Amino acid sequence: MGLAGGYATLMLGRFVAGVGVGYGLMIAPVYTAEVSPASARGFLTSFSEVFINVGILLGYVSNYAFARLPLRLGWRVMLGIGAAPSVLLALMVFGMPESPRWLVMKGRLADARVVLDKIAETPEEAAERLADIKAAAGIPREGADGDVVAVAKRKSAEERRVWKELILSPTPTVRRILLATLGLQFFQQASGVDSVVMYSPRVFQSAGITDDDQLLATTCAVGVTKTVIVLLAAVLLDRVGRRPLMLTSSGGMAVSLVGLATGLTVVGRHPHTEVSWAVGLCVTSTLAFVSFFSIGLGPMTAVYTSEIFPLRVRALGYAVGVACNRVTSGVVSMTFLSLSSAITIGGSFFLYAGIVALSWVFFFTCLPETRGRTLEEMGELFGTIDAGTEADRDSAARLLSSELTT
Repeated sequence: MGLAGGYATLMLGRFVAGVGVGYGLMIAPVYTAEVSPASARGFLTSFSEVFINVGILLGYVSNYAFARLPLRLGWRVMLGIGAAPSVLLALMVFGMPESPRWLVMKGRLADARVVLDKIAETPEEAAERLADIKAAAGIPREGADGDVVAVAKRKSAEERRVWKELILSPTPTVRRILLATLGLQFFQQASGVDSVVMYSPRVFQSAGITDDDQLLATTCAVGVTKTVIVLLAAVLLDRVGRRPLMLTSSGGMAVSLVGLATGLTVVGRHPHTEVSWAVGLCVTSTLAFVSFFSIGLGPMTAVYTSEIFPLRVRALGYAVGVACNRVTSGVVSMTFLSLSSAITIGGSFFLYAGIVALSWVFFFTCLPETRGRTLEEMGELFGTIDAGTEADRDSAARLLSSELTT
């Protein structure tokens, strides 16, 4: 994008970058959850949100740093330097082990043992985690101790079955998990966080801050606040738990949005008068909003939705959730300016406050605590073990028995 010679090339680069980001959003939290121990899963899985905020902060800082460059050069440098972390990531992927849960699903038990021996604290923990993964994958504990286990290879039928189990005819347990995932992913973006982050200069202009340096500095303060608080959230996830942080986050966000909407409304009604307290309320409420978002709803969405699905449908279930998240984000981002024109910018944030208040009720009623649970124990929180899973285990046992006797 930094070398784009025209609009079409710039959009092509943006499309390719978007595809890469989409893959990263879907894969990184699931992979991290699958290789992490239960005691540190929240902390490690939240790193995706941590580094998203680091990237946002670097974007703000680079804008500030390159603001003095000629316009034709500044934006090219800002976009071009984004290639550096992408290349570094591509090189580091070659050193990452495969997910042990994926290896077990493919029957590669020896490879799964090797990975678990590397990432587990003790050999006993590695053996226990392998046994739990085998059980979740429908492989019986007895008679399946070889390096390679035969698994059915009907790929198309298997894919259709996964879609059926998740979307077409889910069990009550999977239905509750899917509802929790879609609700959490939807409310994260419907809260208006992208409107605050992406349009923060416009929001601050509406609040009465017109000096360019002040605008850039205040916008950078948003990025710094988000990054610092999300680091705190990463530490608290496995100590305090998911549910308390989520409820605190959504409650604080609702109050902050009401404050921001009130300040913007007051400033809007006095266009020729500087209302200092309202300007201060807008800035304070914006920083409070991103703080409450980053302490819970920001990192929690990836952590929670990547850990609650059964093994068979985890990748697809999380992908469906991310798709809901991205669609909601696009709708909110593209409608913010039109919404602000229709009901004023203050009215827009009053609307977001109402949505966040509804999210608090949803989180309170639909999201159980998952702290300290292994991935294989999540079904107990949303219901009993599915009959389909038991059938999988029976069929796997029959397959293994036939393989061992031939």
